Amino acid sequence: MADFAKRSEVTIQTMGKVHNPSGEGVRAVSQQAQAKFLKQKNTPPPETNDHETKTKEGTAKRNITRKKTDPRETGNYDSRNKKQGGHGKGKWKDDELVGYDGEEVLDEKDPLYDEAEAPYVLGSHEDPVSEGFHEVEGKKIYGPMLTLSEFKLQVQECVHEYFDSCDTDEVIQTIEELQCQEFHPDVVKKVISISLDKHPRERELVSRLLTCLHPTPLSDADMETGFNILLDSLDDLTTDVPDARTMIANFLARAVVDEVLPPAYLSEQNNQRPGEIVIEKAISLLTREHSTARLERVWGPGDGRPVDELKVAMDQLLQEYLLSRELDECARCVKELDSAHYMHELVKRGVKIAMEQDGKDSATQHEKSSIDAMAALFGFLVKNAIISEYQVKKGVDRLHRILDDLKLDVPTAPTLLQDFENMLKEELPPSQNAKKE
Repeated sequence: MADFAKRSEVTIQTMGKVHNPSGEGVRAVSQQAQAKFLKQKNTPPPETNDHETKTKEGTAKRNITRKKTDPRETGNYDSRNKKQGGHGKGKWKDDELVGYDGEEVLDEKDPLYDEAEAPYVLGSHEDPVSEGFHEVEGKKIYGPMLTLSEFKLQVQECVHEYFDSCDTDEVIQTIEELQCQEFHPDVVKKVISISLDKHPRERELVSRLLTCLHPTPLSDADMETGFNILLDSLDDLTTDVPDARTMIANFLARAVVDEVLPPAYLSEQNNQRPGEIVIEKAISLLTREHSTARLERVWGPGDGRPVDELKVAMDQLLQEYLLSRELDECARCVKELDSAHYMHELVKRGVKIAMEQDGKDSATQHEKSSIDAMAALFGFLVKNAIISEYQVKKGVDRLHRILDDLKLDVPTAPTLLQDFENMLKEELPPSQNAKKE
């Protein structure tokens, strides 16, 4: 019998004077210890081998026997009842590992279930619609990730980078990463409005960009809705850019040719917006002869085309000028070239064409000669700051370097070139003429 079972009860007599009105004795052993003792008392003793040698407690042989018969070595040891919640060396119970191997699964039938703890990301739209599952965050997405103003700012920065790099794949990737499908129609309006106050090259890039954005990530409905938003804001755009209606009509016609918009879209808009100049002009551009080939070059020679095509455009406008002698129309065509750094080529080709015409007809009167017309044209362009004086001087210097070759076709080329320089001095303002000297 254990030593604690042999102890006498602790009573008032044995403890001395204590405050115990009831007079009952205080148990020296807890109820758990007594229950365990009784269980061991009622358990029959294990069978022993008659030949087993009894050993004394505390001896070395007894310790060796205890290690060999230890339940931990035989595999019968249950460590779940170990104190302080331990489950073996450095281990924990499986039911206690919550939130380590994976997220805790929420049960909707649980009385403590809260929808706010469910895995999702709140958007910024008033009427959120689930857009799917965010792969990076690992949560559901409700509504767009950005507000409309934030989305427009991101698109604006992306478009400006696109004007420098001309990389449409980068724009597509940026729009997809923003994950604001509800704002996709605003992309159409934003990119076109940005290009209105730019050069023909940027407008050509925007037309190509719209072709690459369709049908993904911008669907047919996004394109039509985007152009509707653009048409609704015509008044505001015209205030900033007076030629906005003409440019938007070109965008509409080009979008139909590039199969970004269906042809029926213009018919529907013509019925919904009767008398709208933009719709009527777009329809007229599509119904003229060779409309497809012309609309591919709708933004003029300054749309970033190769140099060879730019030279052809220069020859055409110079020959038309010699026939019509209209300075304003020719100046408008020169602006459309959008090649301020290449205007010396225009000077060189213009004087060369004038030399060829005057060389064939030596009887041409001085005031009606092509050289005189060219001097008047370039003087007009310099006065209106369309061509810089440096570009004119550079073009004349190039003519001097090829003068020997020009004399083979036009024997009077040196005399005509000298006449052109004298006439140009008269056309230029006195201040600019003094600087040139």
